[in-house]
Amino acid sequence: METNTQIPTEKKPKVLQWSLIIAIIIVTNLFFNYAISLVYTQPLYDTFCPAEVYSKAYDDKGSCLANGGMWSEQVVPVDGNIKSAPKTQITGYCNATYTCQKSYDTADKTYSRNVFIILVSLGILIIIAGTFVNVSLLSIAFSWSGVLSLIIASMRYWGSAENLIRVIILGVALATLIWLAVKKFSK
Repeated sequence: METNTQIPTEKKPKVLQWSLIIAIIIVTNLFFNYAISLVYTQPLYDTFCPAEVYSKAYDDKGSCLANGGMWSEQVVPVDGNIKSAPKTQITGYCNATYTCQKSYDTADKTYSRNVFIILVSLGILIIIAGTFVNVSLLSIAFSWSGVLSLIIASMRYWGSAENLIRVIILGVALATLIWLAVKKFSK
């Protein structure tokens, strides 16, 4: 006697459905992030501060400042005799990467802001797509893909975003989500 081990097409196990949903969520966000990195390259520290900048030692203020560094002076006691007037010596050190680090930080902050905006936009678009797809599994997967994209975008940029930018982007995202909820689910 032969037994039929096939699962009826109407009755797929929930674990398979959720596995597929989770896979779509992960792959969608990997796709978003890798596509962005392919088209929009992140600034590299070595481009702004090549090894020759930080491998040199600058012993005086003039050469340090002339090469884009920042000189920091310290007054250090020379002898430990407390009874006599303490003798001091001015010493210092050069932060040779001061100028190039500031340039890199500015470029990286701009890059992070732009990636944040792109990921938020893609997240909202995929959530919108999820509301219009008639396949339940895809609708759930697209909606959660968008939510994860919003979370990833926030984690990447939130700490360096200015308050006004945070409020504007969150306001636009919230308004869009509320509009979608009213438009699609108020019937």
